[in-house]
Amino acid sequence: MISVTDLRSGTIFEENGNLLQVLSYEHIKMGRGSANIKVKVKNVRTGTITDKSFINGAKVNDMQVIKKDLQYLYKDGDSAYFMDPQTFEQVGVSLKIVGSDVYYLKEGENCNISFLDKEALSMNLPPKMVFTVIETAPGVKGNSATNVFKDATLENGLTVKVPLFIKIGEKVRIDTRTGAYTEKAS
Repeated sequence: MISVTDLRSGTIFEENGNLLQVLSYEHIKMGRGSANIKVKVKNVRTGTITDKSFINGAKVNDMQVIKKDLQYLYKDGDSAYFMDPQTFEQVGVSLKIVGSDVYYLKEGENCNISFLDKEALSMNLPPKMVFTVIETAPGVKGNSATNVFKDATLENGLTVKVPLFIKIGEKVRIDTRTGAYTEKAS
């Protein structure tokens, strides 16, 4: 059993036979009453997202989840394939589990994947990744100090808003949680 005050983003627990992964955690204390814990959770198997509320001191069933850093190799029609760098064992993960993060997968990049026994439950990307701009409007000299953005297509096919000074072929750092530009990479 694990206390609900120990639930943090990425933690997986079991409730009523469902495996739930915490997406966000909020501790609310109001006046003289006891504190409430509100978490947004995703059902690992069905993908549904719900909000749960617990009173302070409640406990949930902890799951013994193994997290492994695996190297992305390739994907086919319904799976993405990863390799364990220590054992060179290849693991197939359903694209349903990978979800929209499939666009951020780059060959050779490491991803953290959670397993329960041999079943892959979830995948966590690095918070920021570097991609090359393959298409954008030309940059104009002197446009580096303004807060104006333009569309740019990245090597992974996604379109993001970047500052006007970014040119084709430059590398940019993208926040994988929001899909937003964070900075120019060197």
